[in-house]
Amino acid sequence: MWCGFGKSSATVAAVCFVTVSTLISDTAFAVRNYTPKQFRTVLQGLGYKVNVSNSPLTDAETKAAIKAFQKGYKLKPVDGIAGPKTEDFAANIIEILQANLNLVLKPKTPLPRNQYYGSQTEAAVKEYQKKNQLQETGIADLALRQKLDQEAENLITNPASTPTKKPSRKPKASPTATPTASPEATSTPTASPEATSTPTESPTATPTPTSTSKPRTKPTAKPKPKS
Repeated sequence: MWCGFGKSSATVAAVCFVTVSTLISDTAFAVRNYTPKQFRTVLQGLGYKVNVSNSPLTDAETKAAIKAFQKGYKLKPVDGIAGPKTEDFAANIIEILQANLNLVLKPKTPLPRNQYYGSQTEAAVKEYQKKNQLQETGIADLALRQKLDQEAENLITNPASTPTKKPSRKPKASPTATPTASPEATSTPTASPEATSTPTESPTATPTPTSTSKPRTKPTAKPKPKS
């Protein structure tokens, strides 16, 4: 669900089309038509320098912005003309942006996934910028879209696994370790009373040989030589 961007806008791959097909498969690759003002608004909302007006897209500044857009997303030809392919690609990017903002911000009124960079989309971009302590310009430039794409990807891939692992590990480890160790250690002192009982045999062994040997030998040896 994430557009793989490179180090610069010129290395943006066509992986974004995969994101379009997954997030907004119902509208991907459909030809969209813009008025000059609508397309200027889209270019400006994506961070390209243009003036928003109803004038044709033929002035030098607008053509330079369109060329930068075509070059960044490897669209050919890079001619500065907003043809169907260029407009369709721009529409797909706007729809990805709107879908990711819905996923990350979870607004009460979800953004409509359409091709226009309207006031609601601009307000959502400002809200995302405020949340991340960024300048609230309402412009979703490349850096912001990269950050938003990554955050949306993390929300899709990570939360499903984290809540199930944590509760299953902690309660099982702590109770089994403490009770089994303490009773086994306390039972060993019961061997000491068995050791103290052995000295009771030594006093009984010493008196028996002394009392029986002395009285029997003295009276039987002396009377015989006198007679």
